[in-house]
Amino acid sequence: MEIKLRVYQEEVVQTALRGENSIIWLPTGGGKTRAAVYVTKKHLETKNKAKVAVLVNKVHLVDQHFEKEFSPFLGKDYKIRAISGECDEKDYFGRVVKNSDVVICTAQILENALTNMEEDKHVELTDFTLLVIDECHHTHKDAVYNKIMGRYVEKKLRKEGNLPQVLGLTASPGTGGNRTLDKAVEHVLQICANLDSVIVSTTNYKPVLLKVVPRPMKQYDIVEKRALDPFGDHLKSMMSMIHEFMPSTASADLRQKGTQEYESDVVDLHKTGVQQENRLIAQCALHLRQYNDALLINDTVRMVDAFRLLDDYYKSKENKLLDVTDYFLIGLFEENRVELKQLASTPLYENPKLAKLEHTLLEQFKDQRSRGIIFSKTRKGTHCLHEWVSCNPELRRANICAGILTGAGMGANNMTQRKQKDTIQEFRNGDINLLVSTSVAEEGLDIPECNVVVRYGLLTNEIAQQQASGRARAENSVYSVVATDGGPELRRERTNEYLENLTGKAIIQVQSMNPREFRIKIFEIQKTDVLVRMQAEKNRGKKEQRYTPAEVQFQCKGCFTPVCYGKDIRIIENSHRVNINPDFNRYYKVGGQVHLERQFEDWEPGRVIECRNCGEHWGMEIKFKKVAILPCLKIQSFSMSTPQGKCSPKKNWSKVEFKVEEFDFNKYMEDHLSDLDD
Repeated sequence: MEIKLRVYQEEVVQTALRGENSIIWLPTGGGKTRAAVYVTKKHLETKNKAKVAVLVNKVHLVDQHFEKEFSPFLGKDYKIRAISGECDEKDYFGRVVKNSDVVICTAQILENALTNMEEDKHVELTDFTLLVIDECHHTHKDAVYNKIMGRYVEKKLRKEGNLPQVLGLTASPGTGGNRTLDKAVEHVLQICANLDSVIVSTTNYKPVLLKVVPRPMKQYDIVEKRALDPFGDHLKSMMSMIHEFMPSTASADLRQKGTQEYESDVVDLHKTGVQQENRLIAQCALHLRQYNDALLINDTVRMVDAFRLLDDYYKSKENKLLDVTDYFLIGLFEENRVELKQLASTPLYENPKLAKLEHTLLEQFKDQRSRGIIFSKTRKGTHCLHEWVSCNPELRRANICAGILTGAGMGANNMTQRKQKDTIQEFRNGDINLLVSTSVAEEGLDIPECNVVVRYGLLTNEIAQQQASGRARAENSVYSVVATDGGPELRRERTNEYLENLTGKAIIQVQSMNPREFRIKIFEIQKTDVLVRMQAEKNRGKKEQRYTPAEVQFQCKGCFTPVCYGKDIRIIENSHRVNINPDFNRYYKVGGQVHLERQFEDWEPGRVIECRNCGEHWGMEIKFKKVAILPCLKIQSFSMSTPQGKCSPKKNWSKVEFKVEEFDFNKYMEDHLSDLDD
């Protein structure tokens, strides 16, 4: 099939067609992927022994790029394979690459293959002649794109040959949170250095691009703050009682209730409680976070949604009372439950944002062909909004049929990848005409043009704002910001407008640099980054060896019960940390079976595990090679005692300060069988 480009697409691919590294900067809906397909086709036709890797940052984009773009235009003449974590081919990725012309995969699969030395799995960057990097603004800091490109840059500086050409795609590199032009220019140069590329955009055909991707009409749907909020006020009074229950020093520095700042404060307070083994402070902090979440939901959706959040949380705590702190906290909620439920059921005090959202949707859905997206911050928020839309009689009379779209994962409010695909297909087909979505729909997804996009109670950066706005591409479309007058969402939206404009100015300044000056600047940034990475790797090695595994004792963060030592932990497939001590099972109890959408080469999920004493969730059992049942631990569930004192729970296993040994399956089975013989 012939690939026809618009004139502005032809303009932005010229650098890539000359074989030079480049980043294509076009807005959402501007046809970046189609331009990449065109470059890929020309590359395959002209480059000897050409081999292309198309990298994406989200699993659902693998099949989308394959089915919608690369296969229709290239599939007849070239071998194209789409590989994600869902398919078995990732387990012999190296072999697949050898037998393919184009491989479309998540960046993590390529990263795994670069580090795995097994013949059937391993690849080198030099096995490819072109890397296409979708949503390439994610090539920064510790992101997987930057790990891959970090290797690339190191090879380049060592003057190793045969490196692939790079083609990045982005709707906006952003400013990196910077608010001055000089700093924004530095950020754009950093992205260019990370991708070893120049950044290109249309200069001669901007009117054509604007016609293809028209800017939606932006409207601020501002509501006054609730005049009366007895439900929220009652929650705050209960939080004050918890403050009084704690030592005065613990609550002295907590900021305004019902804000992100307060959430940050109680997260830190919980860490302090765990470090001090002060269960009163640690548990109060956990419960205060739940109340704060309820206040945030009360500010975003319905009072009843906020009440249910708390009600469900306390139902889960009913049979887990350890001490006077638990009795106080659970008793406080039970004493106030009836009154909270009554207040949550009083329409007079309902959230005024919902009335404004209803009005906006009814205006835009007068046309039966309308399509829309509501962007909300959290998975919980999307579920609450979806329920509100589905139960709203006025919206139902307007034939608004809503669906949920959130990120994939294992949590209660997560979607499976199959459900994601089904929901998007229903939206394309018109079976549903309104998506209630988290940020997953902002980036990359091929979804129909919408005539209304609503950002509802969101605090995000300028990149997310531009991508969300780009979803409103239908004629006379509306981009609505529903926010409280003077609230943080409104301030952030105004800031993002400024940063979006600043991004454009920064890119123009980078593009206008003298080519020699640009190359020198990029080289300096790359050289500095390589040195920083080398030092960080040295520091990581030192950190790993700070303690011996036998010196680090793990304690349940919920009750501080000592349960194991670092010497009991092993790592499987460079990913899963399991406890091999046969006595460890005396400390936990098992719950329901874990079901995962994906299948794995050497292991399968077992049952949930939790602390036998306090019920803290610890992870799950896994069955390795169909015989070894091993507890796989979440590091966030444990505090650690070391020779230097107590450590609060780590965010991930890479932060622990001892070296975790590789799991030796054969030795484990020998020891296990000998224990049985004894």
